[in-house]
Amino acid sequence: MSPNDGIIAERPVPGVPRPYEFPDTFRTTLDNGLQVVVTPMAGRELVAASLVIRTGAADEPADIAGATVLAARGLTEGTEVRDAIALTEAFERLGASMHAEAGWDAVAAGLDVPASRLEPALDLLAEVVRRPSFPSSEVERLRDERLNDLIQAKADPRRRAEEAFVSSIYAASSPYRRPAGGTPETVARLTSAELRSIHSGVYGPAGAALFVAGDVEPAAVTGMAERLFGDWTGGHAGVTVPDASSAVGERFIRVIHRPGAVQSEIRIGYPGIARKTPDFHAVYVMAMILGGLFNSRLMSNLREDKGYTYGAHAGFDVRRAPGPFAARAAVNTEVTVPSITEFIKELERMREEPVTTDELSSAQNFIVGIFPLRFETPGPVVGSLSGLFTYDLPEDELIRYRSAIEAVTIEDVQRAAREHIHPERCAIVLVGDHDKIGADLEAAGIAPIEVITDEPEASGHGG
Repeated sequence: MSPNDGIIAERPVPGVPRPYEFPDTFRTTLDNGLQVVVTPMAGRELVAASLVIRTGAADEPADIAGATVLAARGLTEGTEVRDAIALTEAFERLGASMHAEAGWDAVAAGLDVPASRLEPALDLLAEVVRRPSFPSSEVERLRDERLNDLIQAKADPRRRAEEAFVSSIYAASSPYRRPAGGTPETVARLTSAELRSIHSGVYGPAGAALFVAGDVEPAAVTGMAERLFGDWTGGHAGVTVPDASSAVGERFIRVIHRPGAVQSEIRIGYPGIARKTPDFHAVYVMAMILGGLFNSRLMSNLREDKGYTYGAHAGFDVRRAPGPFAARAAVNTEVTVPSITEFIKELERMREEPVTTDELSSAQNFIVGIFPLRFETPGPVVGSLSGLFTYDLPEDELIRYRSAIEAVTIEDVQRAAREHIHPERCAIVLVGDHDKIGADLEAAGIAPIEVITDEPEASGHGG
């Protein structure tokens, strides 16, 4: 048998994306303003349900930053009817899993449950969302867990880089300058009172929607929602746009000095785009070509060609207001400066050099191809519809999404790059050993340099 038998001479290429239509979705609004969105999916016996409130960490007062995230976590720690253990047991008896979390733009409390037990599970969901007790002992435990997490984040080079990056690119007036979960100073002062204040001021039907997907009947789900939430009051109907003011006027370098670090964490960027930007689809395709695919320009350069890193990525974190654009990698200390140079070169090339037909089709085929795979189960369907609600996007966004991606042209990509990629106006944030990279940084003349040394107890080695 020849050693070459069975070897394929050419790499396989992606096939033609299969046809796909997003399932029909039924919408209604209760008299109190709560939107009810139901997506029947025949044969999907595990139903996903989520109640989403269109207010998040970006909307809370700065002096209690972290209260929104902590309040969401506290929802499942007990209600006016049941303590945390009894609540957990009630969900388990139904075969249901419950989760609650808050992000920058919204709060979500959801569950997965067999279709035959949906109504009693929604009853528990309503209890959790409408009647949480926020017991002091549980709030103190959650607060201490968060404070310990913040200490760990300071010691972890990757998380320290993320924290230093956002605090470098946003102005002091922006909530995006801090972590969504709050800072040590603000979290330390949180008590049950602050969490109850967030709950009473934010939670209500005016700015909320209930999403249900699975083997269900829309009329039946609407009836359940009317019974469980029809007399609910409160909330905020309007959608505010958070302050996303930039602190980046020109290119600069900020080094978080970690003596002895064997790697440097690199972040390069600035405030990017909001989700509702008109050219979102072109920006998304462009970002995939730049740093979102395994064969992206950054990966091809810094990983495949130069061997500087296992992974180099770039992308836009889209929110209600412009979230961060970041190019990122972890590299060995000795190649820190060459890596930054290559990052800047690729950002400039993205603006100036049109993408190839192969690059464009590769990105489009990937995005279009994975789209149907995301919606084979009810959970992702509920998640995507929740996103439309959170960002106030058109109801047909998911229906026309694939055609919008396929319509992006080479000219659209270059236009998006020229409007949204700014290597001349960016923060370059490094967590690494300045003693080893400082001289090379100065010699490279990339940008003015500022060095920050963390307190000794927060220092750690990269790796």
